[in-house]
Amino acid sequence: MKSAFSGGRELEQALRELKRATAKAVGRRVMKKAGQIFADQANAQAPEGPGHHLKGSYVVGTKLTRRQAGLARREGRDGVTVYAGTADPAGMQQEFGNENHGPQAHARPAWDQTQQKVFEAVQDGMASEVEKTVARHRRRVAKAAKNKGV
Repeated sequence: MKSAFSGGRELEQALRELKRATAKAVGRRVMKKAGQIFADQANAQAPEGPGHHLKGSYVVGTKLTRRQAGLARREGRDGVTVYAGTADPAGMQQEFGNENHGPQAHARPAWDQTQQKVFEAVQDGMASEVEKTVARHRRRVAKAAKNKGV
């Protein structure tokens, strides 16, 4: 079930009122919060057992390993990018399997279960955060104008 995104033009206009850094910070804050929905579900579904340290290893952040950062540089830096995934290098082996054991998919099912909630959290969070940030910005501008006129 996909929901339609509404209010995009108004949101874009409100974002234009903000400095680029402020707009990115708002996006980063909202996306981290939304990504945590997936990370929590992936942690809950991660396999347990001897040598499995995947439970609790799913995190949300903006930092990558050196190799991942090199690949991400090719994507460009115009937008806001937040990553959600495991901090355990064995996570890919567990998810997809290898010659020694079969796949134990947990991240993909977690994403399938949470993607709609994540999308809605980004949509609702952006609307709310941008509204609050624009209101703060307008108050600061009004206060500065008032102080300047005094």
